[in-house]
Amino acid sequence: MKSKAEEISTREYRATDRMRDIIADNTMLLSALSRFDIALGFGDSTIREVCRHTNVDTETFLAVANLMSNRMFSYKRVNLNSLIGYLKNAHSYFIDFVLPSIRRKLIDGLSNVEQNDVPLLILKFFDVYQDEVEKHMGYENNHVFTYVEQLLSGKRAEEYNIAHFLANHKPIASKLHELKEIIICHYNGDGNKVNLINSVLFDIIMCERDLMKHCEVEDKLFAPAVMDLEKQVANGRYEATTEASPAKDEALSDLTEREREIIACVARGLSNKEIADKLCLSVHTVATHRRNVCTKLEIHSTSGLTIFAILHKLIDLSEVKI
Repeated sequence: MKSKAEEISTREYRATDRMRDIIADNTMLLSALSRFDIALGFGDSTIREVCRHTNVDTETFLAVANLMSNRMFSYKRVNLNSLIGYLKNAHSYFIDFVLPSIRRKLIDGLSNVEQNDVPLLILKFFDVYQDEVEKHMGYENNHVFTYVEQLLSGKRAEEYNIAHFLANHKPIASKLHELKEIIICHYNGDGNKVNLINSVLFDIIMCERDLMKHCEVEDKLFAPAVMDLEKQVANGRYEATTEASPAKDEALSDLTEREREIIACVARGLSNKEIADKLCLSVHTVATHRRNVCTKLEIHSTSGLTIFAILHKLIDLSEVKI
């Protein structure tokens, strides 16, 4: 019989899979979490539960996760509002964090950048590339995504369509590949800075892979979904939807009101006897509630229940005796 990890590794991810299992299967999906504004700390929750809790469209997350993991995916049920948010966050990640970080490491790793022509040329090569990426992503943020947001409101711009975007959407990772090859094959630097150069090379390689997948998301999910939307708007078959209501706390929705009270009491440091007295229950009933809570949450320690109570606002941190 296959383990859960082995089963997941041979098929596409599903809404009923645990989020922690797909992250273990492909650690590159950590970047997808941050771009969907999904925080860590989701325990054993399924993908569906985590997405509902963070108000992320489950089908959109699955489409991105499966594409990034080279599995079967479909753009047909992608939510464009959710996907645009993901893409904008990815742009911020590249422009504001990754590329500036690579530049700082290049300066540290290259020998005598200000005095030596070769390191200076390498840095200038990277600066030109960084400027190209910023312009590329700035255009998408300010023009392409704005166009789609207008479509989502039911308005069609006759002078533009997503085919224009695809015709001019070129891969933006090729120059990073060139830079990697230049450093590996041709740059004979300071031997004392080998670790620094290797570190920046690792970042360049990971950024190159990430950018390639990013472009795939735009070409294979975003653009086809926009094409379908364009057809619906043109044919009068599209109805603009209102903003989704805030998501409920899935972890709490599985608990009864009495179970929540029990957890809060446990987190405050009360014994079963003290909880029974406080809630006018028998000690046996309190013990039964605690067993049910532990089974539902798969949290069996008092410290674990305390952390759960704080994170889900059943009690305030100030009520806990540390």
